[in-house]
Amino acid sequence: MVNEGGKGWFGFVWIWLSTLIGSVRLKMNEDENEERVFEMGVVIPRRVIREKDESCDCAHVLVKEFEKVGFEVERVIGIADEFIKLAAHLENIWERPAANCKAKKKRIGMDLLFEVEEVEAFVKQPDGSIFSWCERFQCYCHLIYGIVNNSKSAKVLKFDGKEVNWEIGENLILKLESENIVKQVFPLHDEKKRKKLLRSWALHWWHFTNQPIDEIYTYYGAKIAIYFAFLGMYTRWLLFPAAFGLTLQLIDFGSLKLVVLPVFFVMVILWAIMFSQFWKRKNSALLARWPISSVDITDGGYKITGRKESSWQPPMELMKVLESDRIKEKEAFQKSEWLGRFMRFRNDAFIIFSIICLQLPFELAYAHLYEILDSDIIKFVLTAVYLFAIQCITKMGGKVSVKLIMKENNENTEKRADSLVYKVFGLYFMQTYIGIFYHALLHRNFSTLRQVLIQRLLLSEVLENLLENSLPYLKYTYKKYRVRHKKRATGEAREKIQFTSRVEKEYLKPPYSASIGEDLEDGLFDDFLELALQFGMILMFACAFPPAFVFAAVNNIMEIRTDALKLLAILRRPVPRAAATVGAWLNIFQFLILMSICTNCALLAWLYDEKGKWKIEPGLAAILIMEHVLLLIKFGFSRFVPEEPAWVRATRAKRNTQAQDMCSKKLLRTISGVDKNFGEKKLN
Repeated sequence: MVNEGGKGWFGFVWIWLSTLIGSVRLKMNEDENEERVFEMGVVIPRRVIREKDESCDCAHVLVKEFEKVGFEVERVIGIADEFIKLAAHLENIWERPAANCKAKKKRIGMDLLFEVEEVEAFVKQPDGSIFSWCERFQCYCHLIYGIVNNSKSAKVLKFDGKEVNWEIGENLILKLESENIVKQVFPLHDEKKRKKLLRSWALHWWHFTNQPIDEIYTYYGAKIAIYFAFLGMYTRWLLFPAAFGLTLQLIDFGSLKLVVLPVFFVMVILWAIMFSQFWKRKNSALLARWPISSVDITDGGYKITGRKESSWQPPMELMKVLESDRIKEKEAFQKSEWLGRFMRFRNDAFIIFSIICLQLPFELAYAHLYEILDSDIIKFVLTAVYLFAIQCITKMGGKVSVKLIMKENNENTEKRADSLVYKVFGLYFMQTYIGIFYHALLHRNFSTLRQVLIQRLLLSEVLENLLENSLPYLKYTYKKYRVRHKKRATGEAREKIQFTSRVEKEYLKPPYSASIGEDLEDGLFDDFLELALQFGMILMFACAFPPAFVFAAVNNIMEIRTDALKLLAILRRPVPRAAATVGAWLNIFQFLILMSICTNCALLAWLYDEKGKWKIEPGLAAILIMEHVLLLIKFGFSRFVPEEPAWVRATRAKRNTQAQDMCSKKLLRTISGVDKNFGEKKLN
């Protein structure tokens, strides 16, 4: 009886364990299927000739090499091209490449080299993963472009009747790119996360300025997340001056207008100063919340070339000097440093001189002709010619700026991008504001000035938003039309051609690129430029048209959702950038604040002195004093409001203390281990 009971109990346990193991395996398979996300795509032309020997076929060799690396590979045959999708659903596939890349990650407040053995000690991402999207992208590029011919002889690869010699030690992807076999390597959207962001972000209009910033960081990287955090905070802060400006427009203050306008001007300037300072606090809080290393913050560029955009390194001549003669070390480095600064100063001076001598007369001539002409038809023709000419001037100036920047001694990619921002913004500043300055400063025609501001704020921003979102879609539609047309021209397609694969649709979508300097900047350049020009327009002429803040607030609320929709549905997934600050744009906003103090004081002076007597009366004297006081407040407010919140400083101090304790203990254990081994050797 006992034996039978034991057998029955053992059978029950065995059945239970088998069921449990089966359910666990089923759950693991489901999790693997759920986590199997293809994040990179490789595009090759669709072949006409199929090779009989697959060992020599380029596409087959590519797939096998990717599988050797550890990728999960899926091949998709498109209408005009073939696509190889790459996925790595396990975190440990990134551990070895991250160590080989000598990547640094946060670990108890310190940026340490990543080590596979101590992976659990490093700080996790907001979604719980070890690596961010930017770090995964770097590892993808390292693995994809790290495939070389390690055999003892060269290999002959064939593709569509064409032979390619893959030499010993030669990079496979770069070789196939040079032969136009690999057309492109680009990041793919994660469909599950993309749809989630569409629901919680792009299509969530009722939340106005609230955005899932942590999810944006996880999906797009730090640079894009910082842009949307800046846009959201800027829009929220706009609500106060918008309400004030709308009140001034709706209520007739009569003779008190000359008192209310200076009050509005002072409040707006204080608002702008506080916004720039509190944004620095917001930015530092985001950096404390996200595990971004200090190396990534300053050097975040990573192109799809398999090579990281490295920081500035001393020239070989300096390295030889360091090895041969330590006495000349300081002199050599100082010479290299000041030579680089002189080159940047020379290029900046050349750009400024060109703007003053070439663009300024052109802008003034257009503004003067527009003022004196009476015929609306001639004005329309003049404006069309002006817009065409200004586009040519801007593109030419951008190309010249890029060439000059390439010769500068900048430290890294982000520094080169900042240099481009400063140079190109001068062109846009001149073409955007010189006509407004002409009406405001020379003619004192405030009715025309208000009309120009309304046109710029309403028509320009509305048209820019329409073009910004419609042009990429039109490009995508045209690319699909070209593919269909070529397919029909070959006579292969008799039925209606449908794009069924998601990867092919993503490949045909336009990239998130800048209108100027694509090698140095991405689409964030145009988005930040739009915000900066808007900020300058509403702030520098606040006294002339207070309701401008209302137009800006409404436009930015729409901009948040349209930009999100553009990134999620219209464009390809951008290449991530780890730089987690707005960079040069913050300095441009500070410059616009200084300009607004001067321009609004001039506007108030002309409103007060309508007859143009220019006598230092109490009103004019008060305006001059107010200007100097506001300039003093602008430079002194940074002392009053620290750039970092107290909790950020406390957290950093705590982590630094923990890091010091950890390093001290490790050093003591190392020393004690060495002493112990030395003592044992001595005894032996």
